Amino acid sequence: MTVRRLTLTNFRNYHSAALETEAKTIVLVGPNGAGKTNLIEAVSFFAPGRGLRRATLEEVAFSEGDGSWAVAAEIEGALGLATLGTGIERPIEDGVPLLRKCRIDREPVGSAAAFADHLRIVWLVPAMDALFGGAPSERRRFLDRLVLAVDAEHGTRVNALERSLRSRNRLLEEARPDALWLDAVEHETAELAVAVAGLRVETANRLAKVLAERKASAFPSAEIALDGWMERLIPDQPAAAIEERYRAVLRDNRSRDAAAGRTLDGPHLTDLKVVYAEKGVAAADASTGEQKALLIGLVLAHARLMTGHSPILLLDEVVAHLDPARRSALYGELARLGGQTWLTGADPALFAELGAQAAIVRVSSGKLQPASAGP
Repeated sequence: MTVRRLTLTNFRNYHSAALETEAKTIVLVGPNGAGKTNLIEAVSFFAPGRGLRRATLEEVAFSEGDGSWAVAAEIEGALGLATLGTGIERPIEDGVPLLRKCRIDREPVGSAAAFADHLRIVWLVPAMDALFGGAPSERRRFLDRLVLAVDAEHGTRVNALERSLRSRNRLLEEARPDALWLDAVEHETAELAVAVAGLRVETANRLAKVLAERKASAFPSAEIALDGWMERLIPDQPAAAIEERYRAVLRDNRSRDAAAGRTLDGPHLTDLKVVYAEKGVAAADASTGEQKALLIGLVLAHARLMTGHSPILLLDEVVAHLDPARRSALYGELARLGGQTWLTGADPALFAELGAQAAIVRVSSGKLQPASAGP
């Protein structure tokens, strides 16, 4: 999977920019604030969701533009050559909601989920450095991003589950909620919950297998598990039985959830547990450097499990915090994966080891200047 040409119009600090390269490794170098992360964020909009910064549609528009923006890519993907495009147009009237449009070969498609037939994209950004010691919601979002790269419909199910839970919470706010409506909403909630949990379990199990089979590496081995009763039942019980059990939980906990103002049980609260296998300690208790190495190892293992077509990897400011041995090991693992990787960094010297195999692009105030091109 390769982005061969990327075009930005009124995106972040880029009024107009284009980058053409068929290299497997693209390195974006330049000072802080030049627009390196903005460029890989543009690539991330070809994955379902809101991109690697989880930005709103308005936030990514060029500050001196009219509010519209567009990103297009000529790609060689799972289905061959294609042109992908996404963006928003300025509303004709004030108050009209902004709608993101997506196209494949200039034909409209329903959403960015359609891009997954062509590309799969995984990223690692500095905001994820505190993942293991942060809130469970951040680890859950990280897990769902990994699942999304395997099944593009997962995001739709997660969003549907969140809407269903909100509907239940609103009903519980009423003095005398309609029992029939609650039964109907809880029936839907249980179906969605088991579907979401099931795909998380499948992805986590596949990832755990890759991690267990991994050969010696500069990146520490991790053991992963999902912390939730539903996830523990899924391997051994039929989905229908788990759905019925969750409906009973929801029904029995109506008073408690009404008092709390939220649903207190379910896969929307599941946590991803990660253990530094060689030391037998929770990842959250490892050193900062070890946590970074564990996180990189997880992302690399996830890329390996996606057999057939390696995903595009977006690695933002990753190498700056690695010692020379781990930096060299990362470059070696990326080469073995064989997919396209986009790297960013302020210091060109950190990428010298890549040599001619990488396309080096200098970024300055929203301008792109190819410094060298790999094969």
